[in-house]
Amino acid sequence: MTDILVEGGQALLGEEFVETSLPIAGRDIGTIGSNQGRSAVGIDARGLLVLPGIVDIHGDAFERQMMPRPGVDFPVDVALADSDRQAIMNGITTVFHATTWSWEPGLRSGENARLLLEAIESLRPKLAADTRFHLRQETYNLDAEGEIGQWLSDGRIDLFAFNDHMESTVASLAKPLKRNRMVERTGLTSVAFDDLVQRVVARGHEVPASISRLAEVARAAGTKMLSHDDESPEMRKAYRAQGVAIAEFPVNEATAREAAAAGDFIVFGAPNVVRGGSHTGWTRASEMIEKGLCSVLASDYYYPAPLLAAFRLAADGVLPLAQAWQLISAAPAQAAGLADRGRLAAERRADLILVDDEVPLRPRIVAVIAGGKLAHLADGSRLMHAPASRRAVAAA
Repeated sequence: MTDILVEGGQALLGEEFVETSLPIAGRDIGTIGSNQGRSAVGIDARGLLVLPGIVDIHGDAFERQMMPRPGVDFPVDVALADSDRQAIMNGITTVFHATTWSWEPGLRSGENARLLLEAIESLRPKLAADTRFHLRQETYNLDAEGEIGQWLSDGRIDLFAFNDHMESTVASLAKPLKRNRMVERTGLTSVAFDDLVQRVVARGHEVPASISRLAEVARAAGTKMLSHDDESPEMRKAYRAQGVAIAEFPVNEATAREAAAAGDFIVFGAPNVVRGGSHTGWTRASEMIEKGLCSVLASDYYYPAPLLAAFRLAADGVLPLAQAWQLISAAPAQAAGLADRGRLAAERRADLILVDDEVPLRPRIVAVIAGGKLAHLADGSRLMHAPASRRAVAAA
């Protein structure tokens, strides 16, 4: 028996849109085009696009649910539940929460990283999106190396990134606005924060060996690795030599070209596409996509961005929608090592979204199916028992 039958929509199959039916049984997609037999639920998808669910390999918008204002904390389980709803309503069916474990206390502390990991592990069965743990290790966070290495060995980390924001942190000490934000985030006094930065910077000579050891553990565990904000081709080469095959937000074209030439995955932020440029003034993602120097788009700090970015790329003539969609579905799934999703095909995981694209640049998500379950429905008139649904579609 088919659990859900999606009928009459324009489904993205490979690089073509085809009007067809998608039966879903259990967690997987059945034989595409088949609408035989009984089904518990039918969804009338006429006039809608049927697209693979979005795979978001880097998103930290959940931090705003944990600490919506500096010093204002909410329970991690509440924050995760709200973030899950936001992700699903924006078509994200696989979400990697990019959790920064830094040398600083507060929001990005080891305590919060532990709480978040434990919450994800315990709440995962109850969350609609397939929720995974992406740990961003600040490379100067030397005292955490042993614990993080154990997490990697135990298979608790789904993606592992090397971050180094120390140079920008030191530079921001002379910029009052940025300095205040950093200090507020940690909960320290200004003097205590300065003292901490000095102590951490003094251990910089220990960082390369720590990176090497953690990369070795990650390779042994089979964990995919990313390097964040690569500044030069040499930096990208050095990380690649340690098995880090995903370049996350390279800061200039030369570095992106080095990554592309070697076949690395290259991640840019979807908000960059939607806004027409980086909020930091760095590389424009749409230009990188035009030049073949971007293979993955991530939500970064804004869950609606991947959906909006794909339609923006199509409207601007950068890529056809079918190819733009690969940047937020098939390619990130491949980068993360998830072979069971990212495309609509028989025996693939049933992660799909139904989209009304009538209004240019403002796609509206009508329904989301995640892991074979109807997770979101914005238009109840689309939901029918299968026999009635088939009659309606046949009469159209």
